[in-house]
Amino acid sequence: MGNNKSFMASEFEVEKKWWVVDAAGQVVGRLACELANRLRGKSKPIFTPHADTGDFVVVVNVDKLRFTGRKLEQKLYTRYSGYIGGLRQTKAKDVMASNPREVLMHAVRGMLPKNSLGRRQLKKLKVYSGGAHPHAAQKPETLEFKN
Repeated sequence: MGNNKSFMASEFEVEKKWWVVDAAGQVVGRLACELANRLRGKSKPIFTPHADTGDFVVVVNVDKLRFTGRKLEQKLYTRYSGYIGGLRQTKAKDVMASNPREVLMHAVRGMLPKNSLGRRQLKKLKVYSGGAHPHAAQKPETLEFKN
């Protein structure tokens, strides 16, 4: 038997890059899957499940996202206050009209781990409705996804 050890990356030795993604015309779920993988660091060869090895991602033009099929009219976002009769449901069309960034945040949040690591990884996602963002100082590189 050899003396080989498995490589485990530490969060402090990982170089975190900044990426900017144009969401115009992208499908919500497909984009969210790519973003979640990038935030977790699964695109890197040093991926370690229990460490935050992912990058920062800036998403612009999130108000131009699209759904496939009839999801815009049929998909419901549900929340519950905890009180009797406190169930609130909102259609995707209404959420896109009022707060389009919440649609993408909700989709990505569901694809990240449900623990403190997932909450830290979600904080590295910056979402903006327009085409401008305040992260030019970080020199983000453009990231293209196939539709």
